Amino acid sequence: MKLLALDTATENCSAALLLGGEIARREQRAPRAHAALILPMIGELLADGGVTLGSLDAIAFGCGPGAFTGVRLAASLTQGLAFGADLPVIPISDLRAVAQQALELQPAAARVLVCNDARMQEVYWGCFERRLELAAPSGVEHVSVAGQVSVPATWASHTFLGAGSGFALYPLLIALPGVGSERVHAELLPRADEVLRLALPELGAGRVLPAERALPVYLREEVARLPPESRI
Repeated sequence: MKLLALDTATENCSAALLLGGEIARREQRAPRAHAALILPMIGELLADGGVTLGSLDAIAFGCGPGAFTGVRLAASLTQGLAFGADLPVIPISDLRAVAQQALELQPAAARVLVCNDARMQEVYWGCFERRLELAAPSGVEHVSVAGQVSVPATWASHTFLGAGSGFALYPLLIALPGVGSERVHAELLPRADEVLRLALPELGAGRVLPAERALPVYLREEVARLPPESRI
């Protein structure tokens, strides 16, 4: 399989390319510079791999939730590249990508609560469980104040990991029953690596979408209607 993945939903900008079972990657934390960085990253990966965009099987992307401009950039760039090369696309939740990172850091863990900073005194959050070594959603994703974050009733007798920037901003999240500071990975941001890993089974099963379905997921829809100077 030949699969390209990209993510620009947070201050972390990254791209990854799977060729011959090996993953090459580019990554840089550079707030507000993603538009200038992501295409050169992709170009370098393709050139180093000796392949063209049109020879790939699909493009995966972090579809959000995240910063409005970053999520929109990933979706629009993926759509444009896929249209031009006649490739299908695979959207992957950025919260799920963070959950995948956390599970890989702690192989014995089975559950992850991801809370990412959503600005406006809120967090994007979702619950995920390990299934066949991949993070699978347990319920829908949300945006809310930290005090409204909760986990499924079925997790009541289990411990779980906490992951994402929201844990660094809102200490009350660490106080949730079942999570403790020693099980929190607040430093994690979405990466193209995990977007790619999560997209692989989708590609293998033929669960791909046409280029026009490369759409962003904001969760907080009203952000799209704010004036430019007020956007995240």
